[in-house]
Amino acid sequence: MTETYVSYAHDAGIARITLVDGDRGNPIHPASVAQLFDAVRSAGRDGARVIVLAAEGRFFSVGGDLAAFETAENPADFIDDLAEALHRVVGELVRSEAIVVTVVQGTAAGAGFPLAAVGDVVIAADNVKFSLAYTKVGLSPDGGSSLLVNTLGLHRTLRLAILGDLLTAQEAYDAGLVARLVPAAELADTVEQVVGVLAAGSASANGAAKRLLREVAVPAPELALRKETLSIRNQAGSPDGIEGVAAFVGKRAAQFNQG
Repeated sequence: MTETYVSYAHDAGIARITLVDGDRGNPIHPASVAQLFDAVRSAGRDGARVIVLAAEGRFFSVGGDLAAFETAENPADFIDDLAEALHRVVGELVRSEAIVVTVVQGTAAGAGFPLAAVGDVVIAADNVKFSLAYTKVGLSPDGGSSLLVNTLGLHRTLRLAILGDLLTAQEAYDAGLVARLVPAAELADTVEQVVGVLAAGSASANGAAKRLLREVAVPAPELALRKETLSIRNQAGSPDGIEGVAAFVGKRAAQFNQG
């Protein structure tokens, strides 16, 4: 029997996509991304006006399943395929006429960060931490991380990517990434309030506004995503990428190439 990593439900124009591997932190791997893509496509076929992307458990997503990276026969090919699959999901959500609401709790790390940020409206608990963390394991950012520059600014995003700093929920709200910042206990009620406003509004007007504003911010998102794929593929096959992933899985400090 196939394990379920993503659930999907649609009712009255609202598509609810939920990451349901909460016990493991909703890691990103080929099976979970395939199910996520199917769910996003289902939302399109169902004519959803609003897509709610949420997650069960303590975390929104801990990011890529690095243990699977390490055991892959060819890490570069494995990560290339996974990044391309994830980028198809991101591209579908960015281009969708539906308004995407992402609901974030706990931590959104690695590819979980840009997946949370793909929402047109991001709702977060006030204890959330966002982390890119790719370079700590010898990899370069993917999942739409480069699109964060449009919201957070170049140097803040560089700091997150290179120094590995955490972005707090308050900082994300102050930067404009998070639209609603609430105590964790109020997260579900706030989501329903926002979804209700969107559902009662003009789907065509909201979709047009989304399209116009996103096209100005990022005229060619697919190009940015493709560059991310090529970069992380290159890093995954490099000595630093192999060492970084192995060190993380082995719970030891990485010894990167200093030459």
